[in-house]
Amino acid sequence: MAIILGDHQYGKAENRIVRIVRDAPRHEIRDVNVSTALRGDFAAAHLVGDQANVLPTDTQKQTAYAFAKRLGRDSIEEYGLALARHFVDEVSPVTGARIEIEDFAWTRAVVDGVEHDHTWVRNGQEVRTASVTVEGRGDAQRAWVTGGLKDLVILKSTGSEFRGFYEDEFTILEPTTDRVMATSLTARWRFGTTQVAWDELYAGVRSILVDRFALVHSLALQQTLYEMGRAVLEAHEAIVEIRLSAPNKHHFLYDLGRFGLTNHGEVYHADDRPYGLIQASVTRDDAPDPGPAWHQYTGLV
Repeated sequence: MAIILGDHQYGKAENRIVRIVRDAPRHEIRDVNVSTALRGDFAAAHLVGDQANVLPTDTQKQTAYAFAKRLGRDSIEEYGLALARHFVDEVSPVTGARIEIEDFAWTRAVVDGVEHDHTWVRNGQEVRTASVTVEGRGDAQRAWVTGGLKDLVILKSTGSEFRGFYEDEFTILEPTTDRVMATSLTARWRFGTTQVAWDELYAGVRSILVDRFALVHSLALQQTLYEMGRAVLEAHEAIVEIRLSAPNKHHFLYDLGRFGLTNHGEVYHADDRPYGLIQASVTRDDAPDPGPAWHQYTGLV
């Protein structure tokens, strides 16, 4: 039986880059976490320790910082495409590059009722994400881009049910026709093109996800996720698939009866674990080939 080297890659993970744009009195800030991964002819490094084809991970870090000048005006997707294409086009042993980006939001500080030109407060909302994969050179080059978000914590106090479920001898959960539903949503959507108004589309997708969560009368979190995904695909032709992951952030009605108090859906215990984890993908039936990176790097989400 032969023993062989399987799939392999390497890169520099979690380069924390802050870009300040100072070309006007009103400064701008971009705060990102960038990870690179390269594929190519690196077998000799594993098999005999020959590093001749290995671009150091430190070089990948330096390149990510150098290219961060582009973050002054470009979206994170455009930055990721430029960085990935550089590695594939300019580093001869590299045949594929994967760039993962997290974008941390800041809001301007308000001083005396006016937004300050160069002071910000870290935004506590979701983290925007992007992934870019580029493979091949010249006319054969292909690029796959995903956008996304994580840690979008969202809750509604009514409009959610959970009943009619399968029961066995270990089932003690009581059905309900009205409950608090909350989650910390992770979503990743795959583009069928790289000709996209990235920032505008992100804002549109986020708005749809929040809108559907709020307005769909939910018979189950599964149903809500599907309706969210379906609405995104209907609104944005550039997106061919969306994957959603939603941990159920349980809120249990607290027993105030022992204190002689009534609790008409007013006081809850927020329990962070264990939790139900609902995941789903919604796709177009004619979606193009997602490329090797979509399944390998994202799992279900």
